[in-house]
Amino acid sequence: MNTTMPKISRESLMSLEAYAKARPEFRSKAIAHKRLRTVHIGEHITLLFEDETTIRYQIQEILRAEKQFEQAGIQDELDAYGPLIPDGRNFKATMLIEYTEEAERRVALTRLKGVEDKTYIQVEGSKKVYAIADEDLERETDIKTSAVHFVRFELTEEMAAALKYGVSLSMGVDHLNYTQKLEPINNDTRNALVKDLR
Repeated sequence: MNTTMPKISRESLMSLEAYAKARPEFRSKAIAHKRLRTVHIGEHITLLFEDETTIRYQIQEILRAEKQFEQAGIQDELDAYGPLIPDGRNFKATMLIEYTEEAERRVALTRLKGVEDKTYIQVEGSKKVYAIADEDLERETDIKTSAVHFVRFELTEEMAAALKYGVSLSMGVDHLNYTQKLEPINNDTRNALVKDLR
């Protein structure tokens, strides 16, 4: 079975001029799409599940902000963000640890060291699948974690089949200083994520 997911190529990206024209509509659709793929686990942890649309939007926005039209610069962004597109048997997400006050955030990031590895998804009837975090670079130090992580959840074929069949999907965090469980996530988000599976 072919589990390859669509990849973004230089040729499939809009030029800066074309994106400037298309941006209002594209941005509005991308934001609505992202909202559907966003899961809050408790008050302070958010998972934004990435896919081809969210990453395409991210790359186009970066190229626009940097006025980048050189082939090498475009390729750098593709190389950096392309791996965040799920490949058909996993979910990939940007994990945000969010505190409004900077002093509170600093303390929390120390208390939550290792939280990225204790974040999980759970397909109904299956065991928890813990995140594989930050494969691109280390984002944690000896004393604290980072406010942003990139995480991957690998599913077995049976888990993917069960989700396509319609079973529920839960998510949570098992960290000593942050224990939360969402049971189950809403159907609209679940259905959006199932589209990542092949």
